[in-house]
Amino acid sequence: MTRRNGLASLLRPEDSVLVLIDHQPYQLTNLNSHDPHAVVNASAALAKAAKAFNVPTILTSVIAERGGLIFPQITDVFPDQEVIDRTFINTWEDPKVVEAVKATGRKQLIIAGLWTEICVAMPVIQALGEGWDVTVVTDASGGTSVEAHEVAIQRMIAAGANMMTWLALAAEWQRDWARLGTAGKMTDVLVQHAAGSGIAFLWEQQLLNTPVPKTAG
Repeated sequence: MTRRNGLASLLRPEDSVLVLIDHQPYQLTNLNSHDPHAVVNASAALAKAAKAFNVPTILTSVIAERGGLIFPQITDVFPDQEVIDRTFINTWEDPKVVEAVKATGRKQLIIAGLWTEICVAMPVIQALGEGWDVTVVTDASGGTSVEAHEVAIQRMIAAGANMMTWLALAAEWQRDWARLGTAGKMTDVLVQHAAGSGIAFLWEQQLLNTPVPKTAG
């Protein structure tokens, strides 16, 4: 297996394309590898980070009339965007999705979805075989059990996939806080979705704007 290392292996927003797969009510009802609230939060954060860094994002569902619509926390980020609805379980077998990805001209393919062992693993393994540089966002994905999620991750790593969490991915896209064009947007996502880190930032801003009490004397 080719080792993924060196500066060129890090993800860059200008080379990235994100595919969000089957973040739907049916899949969420049997999500047992994670706290469902955490997955919805991570998925929304990932979508907002992609928008902040102008990363093209493809949204896709499977038989939405029965499985439900993509979470509004995601679709609200891209209000004018079509959700590609499929019958294929394997997203990468749907020509419309693949054509949408290829049309971006990007080479770093980032995928998250429900469930990890099925709707994430199949397209990831196929795309890897076709020469794509593939990253899976693990906390914006989830499986029917802890075992299912973890075995799927092991399987995808063995096939050559890169694994990250949404916050690590967003930091890699930002790379330098001197990039002021995205630093503010990145901070907004942290405040909304990074729990303790976001709250700590707000507290820091509060303290920096709190006058020091005058001492009597």
